[in-house]
Amino acid sequence: QVQLVESGGGLVQAGGSLRLSCATSERTSSIYAMGWFRQAPGKEREFVADISWNGISTYYANSVKDRFTISRVNAKNTVYLQMSSLKPEDTAVYYCAAGFSFRSNQSPSGVPYWGQGTQVTVSS
Repeated sequence: QVQLVESGGGLVQAGGSLRLSCATSERTSSIYAMGWFRQAPGKEREFVADISWNGISTYYANSVKDRFTISRVNAKNTVYLQMSSLKPEDTAVYYCAAGFSFRSNQSPSGVPYWGQGTQVTVSS
């Protein structure tokens, strides 16, 4: 059973920054690509970013490119999403994901493992 536990969400003003963390088991962190998705109220869940199992390669949604950075430290079994220059349209529940094929714009339907989600709210 793959467990993913997110933390770091909260309320921030537009232009501010937040860092999300996703803790997982040792086995997950060493073999799986991992990523972040988000779901705003009334909208479908969407891809944000993913990172290869070794942390060398990354993909980003166009809407967050140059503002968000995904990274991982396998020795700590943790994946991060550093979010900067936040906008009100970034408001959503952010989900950590694992077990999918590493690719650009991964579909949520291809993700077998999800965290419980963490709320990010950006005020204008």
